[in-house]
Amino acid sequence: MSENDETNLPVDAFEPNRERVKIDAGAFVQQGNTVYRIAQVLDFESIIGIAVETGRSTPLAVAELRPVATDKEPAAAPDLTEIADPDWREAERRFAAIQPLLGRYMVGRIEVAGRAKEIGVDTATLYRWLQRYRATESVVALIPKKRGWRTGQGRIPTFAEGVIDEVIRDFYLTAQRPSAQKAVIEVLRRCQQHGIDAPSPSTIRARLKAIPERERLRGRGYKEKAKNKFLPAAGNFPNADYPLAVVQIDHTPADIILVDDIHRKPIGRPWITLAIDVYSRMVVGYYLSFDAPSETSVAMCVAQAILPKEEWLLLHKVEAQWPVWGIPRMIHVDNGSDFRSDNFKQSCLAYGINLEFRPVKQPRYGGHIERALGSLLKEIHDLPGTTFSSIKDKEGYDPEKHATMTKTEFEEWLVALICKVYHERRHSTIGMSPLRKWEIGIFGNGEVQGVGLPQRPVDRLTVLLDFLPSFRRTIQTFGVTIEGMTYYAEALRPWINAEDKEAPGKKREFVFRRDPRDISAVWFRDPSLNQYFKIPFANQSLPAMSVWEYDQAKEKLRREGAKALNDVQILQAVTELRGKVEEATERTKKARRQAQRRREHEKNISPAAPILPVRSTPPTPSIASLGLLDIDTEDFGDIA
Repeated sequence: MSENDETNLPVDAFEPNRERVKIDAGAFVQQGNTVYRIAQVLDFESIIGIAVETGRSTPLAVAELRPVATDKEPAAAPDLTEIADPDWREAERRFAAIQPLLGRYMVGRIEVAGRAKEIGVDTATLYRWLQRYRATESVVALIPKKRGWRTGQGRIPTFAEGVIDEVIRDFYLTAQRPSAQKAVIEVLRRCQQHGIDAPSPSTIRARLKAIPERERLRGRGYKEKAKNKFLPAAGNFPNADYPLAVVQIDHTPADIILVDDIHRKPIGRPWITLAIDVYSRMVVGYYLSFDAPSETSVAMCVAQAILPKEEWLLLHKVEAQWPVWGIPRMIHVDNGSDFRSDNFKQSCLAYGINLEFRPVKQPRYGGHIERALGSLLKEIHDLPGTTFSSIKDKEGYDPEKHATMTKTEFEEWLVALICKVYHERRHSTIGMSPLRKWEIGIFGNGEVQGVGLPQRPVDRLTVLLDFLPSFRRTIQTFGVTIEGMTYYAEALRPWINAEDKEAPGKKREFVFRRDPRDISAVWFRDPSLNQYFKIPFANQSLPAMSVWEYDQAKEKLRREGAKALNDVQILQAVTELRGKVEEATERTKKARRQAQRRREHEKNISPAAPILPVRSTPPTPSIASLGLLDIDTEDFGDIA
């Protein structure tokens, strides 16, 4: 816990922290002010640590461990929305270069030198990329630095980069299957034709080798070969051979009618967004809400999947294990718009998550998540108020008449079901319980070598904000306007009417993030301080409201003929709509549902703040003077 946690004050400003705790034998960690070397990982909850100063060993709780600070001041990288496309392509190229080396427990110089030769870069360069990526486990760490280029770094002019992409797309990846040598000659020819300095042949060949095999096979006319190699057979999924290798996510309405908190009358079915680990079938995260599936549902579910669950279990009064946290290598989803937002794609890329979309009209790709959802929904059919899964099953049963559970009560039941029943019950396909399969994947057994505990994120709020919707806006004298609402705080003052240094005469845009469940404040990232600041409504008389309630107010005013909306009109509209809802809650299900949605939003419970919206980042003293660490860690800005 941090110093701020002791006061239980809401967070109004903080510096994003994307560090993760490495929990492996030999790694250095910190508990309180003492630095330890991990001697042994006992289980999901505890380790044996040896204090580096005294040499004494002691058992330590995994949940209390923190990374050790160094004296090196991390250099803040630019915000992702400010990163140019060529730099993104270069980061992805570097990631493709080191990717074959990332899954290995130990990587020797021979392997690195062999890979460096294969892709045409210097061995030291490849080592540097590996070091930078492993410091943060983020592709952002591989973005070219802007402090100037040193000899040997191989920067390619933007225009030449575009020519290489063009040749790969419309020349190399074609059914004619030209050789790599012909592709090199074609790049040189086109560069000469356009008067562009051509990149070296080795650089071009490196780009060709970095093309993913699946893309190469499909593009060069080997569709059947690609299908046989990469399509999953029934009951299998390619490369899902260790925990968090592949996570599938999907939404479904729960087969139950819930009641509101006040009148305990029916308000309808909630939505469940569920994420499972394909290797073990463990539920890694979920999100339950009366809101229809959206980018927010995905953000909440993914954040909960990544973060530890101890406080979530306390919130829902469930005494059980849920030892799941960490960054998945791949997230596999359907083609819904909520998964295809640019913000979600960039966030996944920055976290090193490969986002894969289910091929259209090929249901076998989503079989694992659909079976998991089906298993959970089947258990719901024993609850009062169930809608069952078919009209035939529901015949003679009135779900609304029998509905008795509130969302809070149902969610407590759901968490208990996941942890105490689903995770513990033998799964027919894997031949054991999901929890046991997860344990084997992490710690290993006589036949399987475990991958070890995943790295634990240090800061909850940073993870959540990285996946929530973002906006880029200029800052005016009155503050910032986002979708018609104005926000202001002193933190904005230094940036009023700031100019864009890259485009003289144009105002600079800044990154803002918000939780759509409560738009009474947004988070502003100050690029010079590398900190987030909470910026409230400029008009403090406006109540907290969700984006959905705000949209209803705007629609009401438009129907009444209002053209230019202002704060007074919005306040009046929201007040009037809430009044009508309160009057109708006793009589109509729709009104009760809307009132309950508002109450749920006002709780402000999220994976980042399952108990209270407080900070969770502790101050960490340095041990660089002990000579234990020498890591070139590069911090980076907002994920947008």
